[in-house]
Amino acid sequence: MAQTRWQKSVERIKQLAFQLPPQEFLSLAAAIEERAETVAMMRLAETGFREWNEKGEDIYDEAEAR
Repeated sequence: MAQTRWQKSVERIKQLAFQLPPQEFLSLAAAIEERAETVAMMRLAETGFREWNEKGEDIYDEAEAR
């Protein structure tokens, strides 16, 4: 049920967005694109830095072993 509600909300947002004047629609599209790029970069960064949490990968592991 929650997914259906969410899908209806997305559809309503689309309906409203398509009613915007062209310049405002383009501005909204640019803002959404920027947010999507940020989210994608954050996901990529999270996967790239996971290995830092592995034993032996931290630059301070060597100091702690002493």
